[in-house]
Amino acid sequence: MSRILSAVAWPYANGPRHIGHVAGFGVPSDVFSRYMRMAGNDVLMVSGTDEHGTPILVQADQEGVTPQELADRYNRVIVEDLVSLGLSYDLFTRTTTGNHYKVAQALFKAVHSNGYMIEQTTRGAISPSTGRTLPDRYIEGTCPICDSDGARGDQCDNCGNQLDAAELKNPVSRINGETPKFIDTEHFFLDLPSLAEPLTEWLGAREGWRPNVMNFSKNLLADMRPRAMTRDIDWGIPVPLEGWESNPNKRLYVWFDAVIGYLSSSIEWARREGEPDAWRQWWNDPETLSYYFMGKDNITFHSQIWPGELLAANGRGAHGGELSEFGDLQLPTEVVSSEFLTMESAKFSSSRGHVIYVRDMLARYQPDALRYFIATAGPESHDSDFTWQEFKNRTNNELVAGWGNLVNRTASLLNKNVGSIPALSDLQDVDRAALAGSEAGFDTVGELIGAHRQRAAISEAMRVVGEANKYLADTAPWKLKNEDPERMKTVLGVAAQLVSDANTMLAPFLPHSAQKVHEAMGGTGVFAPMPQLNEVDDLDLPDRHYPVIQGDYSAAQGTWSRRSVVPGTPVDKPSPIFTKLDDDIVEEELARMRGEGE
Repeated sequence: MSRILSAVAWPYANGPRHIGHVAGFGVPSDVFSRYMRMAGNDVLMVSGTDEHGTPILVQADQEGVTPQELADRYNRVIVEDLVSLGLSYDLFTRTTTGNHYKVAQALFKAVHSNGYMIEQTTRGAISPSTGRTLPDRYIEGTCPICDSDGARGDQCDNCGNQLDAAELKNPVSRINGETPKFIDTEHFFLDLPSLAEPLTEWLGAREGWRPNVMNFSKNLLADMRPRAMTRDIDWGIPVPLEGWESNPNKRLYVWFDAVIGYLSSSIEWARREGEPDAWRQWWNDPETLSYYFMGKDNITFHSQIWPGELLAANGRGAHGGELSEFGDLQLPTEVVSSEFLTMESAKFSSSRGHVIYVRDMLARYQPDALRYFIATAGPESHDSDFTWQEFKNRTNNELVAGWGNLVNRTASLLNKNVGSIPALSDLQDVDRAALAGSEAGFDTVGELIGAHRQRAAISEAMRVVGEANKYLADTAPWKLKNEDPERMKTVLGVAAQLVSDANTMLAPFLPHSAQKVHEAMGGTGVFAPMPQLNEVDDLDLPDRHYPVIQGDYSAAQGTWSRRSVVPGTPVDKPSPIFTKLDDDIVEEELARMRGEGE
């Protein structure tokens, strides 16, 4: 057994999340975590909503509400949506908790004390018309490195390089289009050059990473320079140093405090479990494996900035230093980054209405239909496109006609002809071959999920489904009822075992239907556990309450191995597991995207 930390990217709480977001961080992390639990590992899956920074501040101003009110609204929406999707977090929290403030400030002070937070004068932007600070993420221009338009003041998404807003060519404010005025301002910078050697050593020792992630991460080493860790903004965590803490316009950079959320949420989880130091088993033990899930635009922060902060807190750079109060914090085992999902060949855009939110998707379609599309056609190692036609085709031709048909046909035959699962007796070669081929799938599918090759894994699981359907077609038990009823029972017993095997292999991908299949085949109790939305009190701030995602996943019956079906288990007349989609849904959804009929 291993301990596994599943560290899942923090969705930003300035609006509901669309299906492109959960294709990058949500479904892949849940599939991996569910599999690892089923395989007998001790998994801690954590995340929360990211609630500081410029976009929330700007949007709150536009709506005439406070940043906290805006964050509260969308925190709840996101929590509800992720629960409905079945993402099995041990704790999904938020960055505006008292616990997170304490952990983020303590880590900042530790990095500063060890000499890796250096104070520098830099060029900051202000709006000429309002006199307000203009955060660099809200300045756009031409990248000085690759000449790409639309580069932001902190990073160019085209080439991935870190930038300063003052470096941009032809900079303009994203808020009102005016040219910003640049003034001198003081900030703390993470001294990445002093951490270059241990970062290079750590990255060079990584094995098995997706090539796109490794190549991007290694390219970052060529541009190792100090990175600003504070911002001129009045919404965020105060800088915990004398002369700074009381300054209302200086805050920790949102990307400094957001990645610390992996640690703070682990600590909050342990405190809520009544074992305040339990988090250390996932953070201080070098044998623990940690996997970070996100979209490709966040690679920089997870393969350079966050590891650099951890090394600095451990005193492992050129300046030396002491371990922080958090002990010897372990660096990521792997950064698992997905590419981008587009929709009908265009980028998602809430402002242009070219978007489908998770909530709207789940209101009209089964959650496992979305999960299946993401698993089979998502942006695992290259950008991919969501189209309504392909969504309908995969749902109908694969989920309904393939997997759903196997379950329904097997359960119907058992109910009509036997009434229960018969014993496996007098097996023939065709039976033994089918059972052996199915059982071999556990190793293949499991190894692929463990290697973050989920598209190949679910393809292999569906191949097992296809072989099971072929077995039923070849043996034709419906013809044997009168000719050879004992042989019919054996075939149906084998078919029941094949369904059970396939259901286990598909459970990490399709947990909602896995529970239904378990019950359709006469099973009772929890097979695929679901997360729960719980209302909790803040551990440190009085009169503050918020929703979290938690779950008890320890009692699940689903384990990553064959579970021999139990002869005599009653099987009732089944109901369809999946809903077949009408041809009309494609045009209906395209019309909805065009704003027609609303």
